[in-house]
Amino acid sequence: MIYKIFPMMALLFMSFSSNQTTTLVPTTLASISDSSFEAKAASIYGSLHSETISEMPELEIFTKALQGFYALKEKGLVQKDLLTLIDFSLSSNTKRLWVIDLSTNTVLFHSLVAHGRNTGDEFASHFSNKAESFESSLGFYATGEIYKGKHGQSLKLDGLEKGINDNARNRGVVMHAADYVSEAFVRDHKRLGRSQGCPALPVELTSEIINTIKDKSCLFIYHPSGSYKLATKLIS
Repeated sequence: MIYKIFPMMALLFMSFSSNQTTTLVPTTLASISDSSFEAKAASIYGSLHSETISEMPELEIFTKALQGFYALKEKGLVQKDLLTLIDFSLSSNTKRLWVIDLSTNTVLFHSLVAHGRNTGDEFASHFSNKAESFESSLGFYATGEIYKGKHGQSLKLDGLEKGINDNARNRGVVMHAADYVSEAFVRDHKRLGRSQGCPALPVELTSEIINTIKDKSCLFIYHPSGSYKLATKLIS
């Protein structure tokens, strides 16, 4: 289902041949129909590529994330042409985080990522915006600054959806490295390790990922939660 979107910064497409990457030219439109946006999103999705990554997020989820990215870009809340998408509907034993460069339609990273310990075991099912809940929060975020904390180099996150994730910074929900986010941990424990609500990353990828997406890029954490669909105000 494609949500009706607010007036936003949209992108027009230049023509492309079957062996070209879709090129985007930014423009401001007063409105855009659902079917038109869906077609544009599908075109971008079809041109996503990577030299090393073959598995992509679902088109429907990518489209939701792209809608939010454009809305936030228009508001000035995100500034980079980067979209980080986490699909918490997938097993934690699988790689469910993608970092996408929308200026080149290139998937830069595809990684394991942890959810909160009270959000679920192998699969995420419970979400919260409350302190000390040890649950993950869904929705759209702007990435913040890098700092050095108890987990080493970490990235602060600002939740952009009131009542859903806007307590992220106060809760200390950040991106950080964790040794329990690894294929070895999955082999030993039959599931990925869990955080206190942070989207924790593999040790070997954390520095590269957070240095890429820091400072006002868009992060979207997805799950087909009915409560999130009812509460979200960014896209309705």
